[in-house]
Amino acid sequence: MVAMLQFAMLVITTMFAAAAAVGLQWLFLKAALLMMRPATAQRIPMRTELARGTAQLARAYATQR
Repeated sequence: MVAMLQFAMLVITTMFAAAAAVGLQWLFLKAALLMMRPATAQRIPMRTELARGTAQLARAYATQR
């Protein structure tokens, strides 16, 4: 009877530890994804002033030739 009680306690403890491990793993994964999000979520728009200026210079030099 004592052996069955010890085995039941071992099974219950193992199930509790497994549930805690899965919960912590999910929590750490969620935290890691939240920490990576700012690096990929906000893209800085590319400035186009240089491209516009280059096009204007090309037009200006093309009329002189």
